[in-house]
Amino acid sequence: MPQTLSASDMVTPGSLGPPHTEPTDGEQAGQLLLGGAPSSASLDTLIQHLVPTADYYPEKAYIFTFLLSSRLFIEPQELLARVCHMCIEQQQLDKPVLDKARVRKFGPKLLQLLAEWTETFPRDFQEESTIGHLKDVVGRIAPCDEAYRKRMHQLLQALHQKLAALGQGPESLLGTDKPISYRTKPPASIHRELLGICSDPYMLAQQLTHVELEQLRHIGPEEFVQAFVNKDPLASTKPCFSDKTNNLEAYVKWFNRLCYLVATEICMPAKKKQRAQVIEFFIDVARECFNIGNFNSLMAIISGMNMSPVSRLKKTWAKVKTAKFFILEHQMDPTGNFCNYRTALRGAAHRSLTAHSSREKIVIPFFSLLIKDIYFLNEGCANRLPNGHVNFEKFLELAKQVGEFITWKQVECPFEQDLSITHYLHTAPIFSEDGLYLASYESESPENQTEKERWKSLRSSILGKT
Repeated sequence: MPQTLSASDMVTPGSLGPPHTEPTDGEQAGQLLLGGAPSSASLDTLIQHLVPTADYYPEKAYIFTFLLSSRLFIEPQELLARVCHMCIEQQQLDKPVLDKARVRKFGPKLLQLLAEWTETFPRDFQEESTIGHLKDVVGRIAPCDEAYRKRMHQLLQALHQKLAALGQGPESLLGTDKPISYRTKPPASIHRELLGICSDPYMLAQQLTHVELEQLRHIGPEEFVQAFVNKDPLASTKPCFSDKTNNLEAYVKWFNRLCYLVATEICMPAKKKQRAQVIEFFIDVARECFNIGNFNSLMAIISGMNMSPVSRLKKTWAKVKTAKFFILEHQMDPTGNFCNYRTALRGAAHRSLTAHSSREKIVIPFFSLLIKDIYFLNEGCANRLPNGHVNFEKFLELAKQVGEFITWKQVECPFEQDLSITHYLHTAPIFSEDGLYLASYESESPENQTEKERWKSLRSSILGKT
């Protein structure tokens, strides 16, 4: 049975040597990496290293690394077709009479490769044609041992279950995609405030961690590669997602929703004393998120409190004890490419590796920064060398980063879920940016001409007043 990948799997050497392939020009000079694979090679050579034989099986780390990054150069469906064709050709599975002894040595290795592929990248098998390739190649070895057909049936059952589970993605967990723009602050009898549902910062941090891990669970490793095909996340403020990265996009939407929810909860109360209490509450929640290792919620809370409609509330902030907030801001300071945060992340990752409890295993990275890091690694992978070779060394760097993320997202949340709180986090109405500004100006009057003109414009467009 395939094993779930962990960070340690990414560097564990295999016991079997690679198949003998004649190196093309330039491949001999390169440093040998996983399973004897060269640091750079033609795509054909790297595909050959993926194909098992009677005497060879690729390392688990090589399988993950190549299947993850090869999609920059070849569609997974085409890769599967080529692998199956090579297996049929090399093992002479198209002959009327098979070498049963040889097939019995090869068969388990083929099934193991297919099991690892379907387990780690199940979305590669959503098209019926890919299932056809699996059935065809296994059907050719089945006459040598009927157990192969039974194993294939189990593999397909597990694949269908996984795809069905992934089909129930996080999109349904989110509230409306478009924030509600209130015409005015709703009456207290209608609006429910978060503090009325959860007044314990540690409890809210736990429930945020529940939501984060549930969102992360649906993201496939391949989405990190497919997200940036021919796209640059730094060149535009628009989402840079393909149609194969819905779960990645849903997670980014969740981050944005949490930012706006924090700002909405702060701007909603009419009295500055209540607004100050909400700010101090979120500061405590953010600190608990930091202690848990939930850096994504931490950054969303800080971002929400730093939104202009909130930061301009000077009279409110004057009543807030800000020392703890400044410490948290320092931890997430973007200076030096988020040097302080990266140090804290490494500490949380080390704690996770040496954890004695599930509570200590939690590492939820600041996702937007992870995406940018992976984007630059993708760039290195996608650029061929001058001789046309694929840079497998860059593949390894990308696989290490994504493999670490996979380990983190598979952690079971140790906190008991409170459905009333998580439901509120997903469904509570939030202000649009204009709605936030209007609420902010109603709480503390505009201070300069620019703010006065904006307030007048918002009153006219949202409230119909001049």
